[in-house]
Amino acid sequence: MEELFFIINPVAGSGKSLSIKTIIEENMKDYPGGFSISLTKNPKEATQIAYESNINTIIAVGGDGTVTEVAKGIIRRGYGTLGIIPGGTGNDLIKSLGISKDPRDALETIIQGKSMKVDIGLANGHKFLNIGSVGLDAEVTHTAQTIKKQIKSGLSYIFSVFITLIKFKKKDVTIEIDGRSQKKGLVLFAIGNGKYYGGGLKMIPDANLNDGYLHACIVKDVSKFRILTIFPEVFKGTHLRHKKYVETFKCKEVKFYSQQDIYMNLDGEVFSPGKEISFSLADEKLSIIVP
Repeated sequence: MEELFFIINPVAGSGKSLSIKTIIEENMKDYPGGFSISLTKNPKEATQIAYESNINTIIAVGGDGTVTEVAKGIIRRGYGTLGIIPGGTGNDLIKSLGISKDPRDALETIIQGKSMKVDIGLANGHKFLNIGSVGLDAEVTHTAQTIKKQIKSGLSYIFSVFITLIKFKKKDVTIEIDGRSQKKGLVLFAIGNGKYYGGGLKMIPDANLNDGYLHACIVKDVSKFRILTIFPEVFKGTHLRHKKYVETFKCKEVKFYSQQDIYMNLDGEVFSPGKEISFSLADEKLSIIVP
């Protein structure tokens, strides 16, 4: 058996990840391949730690942000396999991967599971694993970064939705999907490989992590009141039935042209790309351990 390297974000999940360190040490003490643990001290440090390691299998212990950081380090160095032990508040990617939220079960998957190669998304050169978004959601995520300091649970996203909705205005955009252009009164656009984001919202129910396509959902030309009635359905993925307002599709590339500067959310990290965004798939894939 090969050596395993655990990178733990000790502040993820209000300290939940730090408690997982004890579980790892207790359950791995007789592991024949050996293991080591590193605790991050600063934001985004996990990427550099993973990049500088020469151990093939690196396990991210934390939330979706930690998983993305470790994944970026593995991708940058050009080889390796990602394992995940969830310890954050949202833990959305594991839902699409079928990984248990119980840290002991997730650890068992690391030891006994198999690897699967998943697609890697690109947005203006930034790589992401799960979902990227534009419009209401990106602005909600921007608000949630502040709200999380007061509400340290998955509910922070829900509160952020209502706060953002009060001041939100739809975006007039031109969307080019695999070369075909169309204009939209955009409320929300989500695209990626995973089904869930925002702490359990099943935004793209038909998404597939390794089919070579990006999967997308557009919410358009809808009133704020209608958004409030549709929003609860996103948890089960039944919002797709509102075909007047909701569209889904799969593609290889999407380009966005907006009349206003817009926010872009990639796996929970908010960017300000200006007025143009290009979504596509990277040439390489990432190996992840799954049950």
